[in-house]
Amino acid sequence: MARDGNDGRPVKSGGKVRAARLTDLAALGELSRIAQTEGSGSRTLGLPVNGPPIGVFSLFRLPLVAFRPHDLLFVFEADRHVAGLVRVERENWRDDWTIVELDAIGPVESDEPGATGTSRPGEIRFRLVQQILREGQKRGAARFHVACADADDNVELFMQAGFMRYGEERVLYRPPDQPLPAPWAEADATKARIPAAKPVDANALMQLYASVTPQPGQRLEAFRIPDWERQGSNWRVPRSSLAPILRFADLDAYVLENADGVKIDGFIQIGVAREDQPHYLRLLGRPEVDITGLISFGLGEISQQIGKNGTSRPNHGVLAPVRTYESPADRRLEEAGFAEIATVTLLLKETLVRVAEPGLVPAAVRPWEVTRGS
Repeated sequence: MARDGNDGRPVKSGGKVRAARLTDLAALGELSRIAQTEGSGSRTLGLPVNGPPIGVFSLFRLPLVAFRPHDLLFVFEADRHVAGLVRVERENWRDDWTIVELDAIGPVESDEPGATGTSRPGEIRFRLVQQILREGQKRGAARFHVACADADDNVELFMQAGFMRYGEERVLYRPPDQPLPAPWAEADATKARIPAAKPVDANALMQLYASVTPQPGQRLEAFRIPDWERQGSNWRVPRSSLAPILRFADLDAYVLENADGVKIDGFIQIGVAREDQPHYLRLLGRPEVDITGLISFGLGEISQQIGKNGTSRPNHGVLAPVRTYESPADRRLEEAGFAEIATVTLLLKETLVRVAEPGLVPAAVRPWEVTRGS
């Protein structure tokens, strides 16, 4: 029996969690609409991309072309009505699962035989999360990721389900009323040492990531060099709260090379939207390096691709997620016209047990006096 997030009291419900069906599509669209309505009493992950801050509805909604065979979608049904949904994207090459949508409306009465009470949004979402965790155990998921606003008991819900809180991310937005800078000439990009990222850059990119990310974050995200070698639509590193929108974008990545020709000082990932949604920019840079030029180059690339091949894609602005520990990248983005629209919490649940590496130590030394490398 779960505890509802509204008042903490145990609630028994006759509703059921089941896999979504094609016939649920209209109901899911209505559920998403209600879940984004102020004052409806519903619960969502609270990511800023669905609501008024940027005026783009349904950014994370479910076009069938975005739903891949290995993704999962479960609904909560009570009294023949869909009252909740959870959508998970699976990175099958890493066995990582990301919860990208968790909506519930309520309270919902149930008229099923033997059922008592109502299904409240908190209890509905708890049952949906538990269903996903059970599915993950059966299918060999290594990690579960979720990003959410610290509101509506979101963080409490996931921590109750065994997730750990490991970071925060600022979501910055550059509105479309600010003109994008002109694209850079190829000679200027070469002079600034900004080439396209290549698989052979994987080792240097891993070193760049390690220089920016604290050790606990590196351990939890567990990136490997092969993850940085992936190009095109499969390139989902570095991870961010807005990664799901990359399914709707054309991806490119560029690096800022060090003068020594070996190290990489900066990395920029660009997602040019194919749908009516904002474009995407993800940035990494060594704290001691000025990455202002890299940002200008990235915005210029977005500008160039918007009008590519004589076609014109609308500009709904540019989103840029930045971890709080990645400063001063956030300040450089603000200087380029970005402003914060939200802060989201990053949570993770591991299913694998970490085993300490065995090693020999002198018999006369007490175990608690041993340090790594003794």
